[in-house]
Amino acid sequence: MPIYHKLGAFPPKRHTQFRKPDGGLYYEQLFGTEGFSGMASLLYHVHRPTQVRGVAEPVNMKPEVAVEKNIIPRRLLGFRTQPADDFLEARRYQLVNSDCYISLAAPRKSMTDYFYKNADADELIFVHKGTGTLKTLVGNIPFEYGDYLLIPRGMIYQMHFDTEDNRLLIVESFTPIYTPKRYRNWFGQLMEHSPFCERDYKLPQQLETHDEKGDFVVKVKKQDLLHSITYATHPFDVIGWDGYNYPYGFSIHNFEPLVGRVHQPPPVHQTFETDKFVVCSFCPRLYDWHPLSIPAPYNHSNIDSDEVLYYVDGDFMSRNDVEKGMITLHPGGVPHGPQPGATERSIGKTETNELAVMIDTFRPLQVTKDALGIEDPTYVNSWLE
Repeated sequence: MPIYHKLGAFPPKRHTQFRKPDGGLYYEQLFGTEGFSGMASLLYHVHRPTQVRGVAEPVNMKPEVAVEKNIIPRRLLGFRTQPADDFLEARRYQLVNSDCYISLAAPRKSMTDYFYKNADADELIFVHKGTGTLKTLVGNIPFEYGDYLLIPRGMIYQMHFDTEDNRLLIVESFTPIYTPKRYRNWFGQLMEHSPFCERDYKLPQQLETHDEKGDFVVKVKKQDLLHSITYATHPFDVIGWDGYNYPYGFSIHNFEPLVGRVHQPPPVHQTFETDKFVVCSFCPRLYDWHPLSIPAPYNHSNIDSDEVLYYVDGDFMSRNDVEKGMITLHPGGVPHGPQPGATERSIGKTETNELAVMIDTFRPLQVTKDALGIEDPTYVNSWLE
């Protein structure tokens, strides 16, 4: 996250004494990733962030893979994922590999009796339904329909929902998630041709400092195990911080599509990237204006990646029978393209109102048992005329 941000109080010089009104010290913590070379922030705690009272037996969170090697195009009916009260129990893994886990969740309740930290992965949460507040030890971020929430690994947080009707798409990445390199200059600033800019970000605000002692449970996910660690002080006791490593939000509605005279390839929709996969946003946009253009995408071979498309809203011109919350998987190694009639229907159209999130992974995805439970088995034959 190449933007300097700060909240609260901190000393003028890092790694120096910063004292409380009673003369005691605040406790500095470096919060960074990729050793000491990646994005980092310096946090100042009221209490030592290391006071562990106890650790419970871990719970296995490993995804249950049903199809390890897949070449079949698949369609998952995502809104059939059953709701659950708890945020973590609601998370249902659908597609996974060694680089990322893709899951759906329909949590009904806010996280009020514990805190959560993913020690393995950055989390990218897309809010399909629901509003609320992402609360973290470095500040709060209100969220609503269409928001991406990027939470760096190691960040302690809670999700607080306004209602019980919530739908989330969650991507856990085992390498850091950044904005696309080609949109940034050598200092990290987003350039003029980028489809979004720093003004579009929702940065943490309203830093809540809790000077409290007691028993506070932080559930930490590490190597597919969920550990419940009880701390002696409230984890949200940060009095101030500054730096570059923190959660932020970005609305898909603020993505400004790049268009052309003829059909543009998927990379123009890219919103986030890692070394292992990319995330794209398909948004309402004008269609191609060449007099002989075909707005529908051409058939293409996914040789290098598996393509996952999550349908959010609107009419998707390349597919028939699209429902909200639907996921399609087009595996690498076989060509795919518009379904019968879609190419012809697109000719002459001047715009599209589609809204979707695409995830292209560079390693094949495995299909989980939960995914098979919501699969439409007829999808593989839907290109027959």
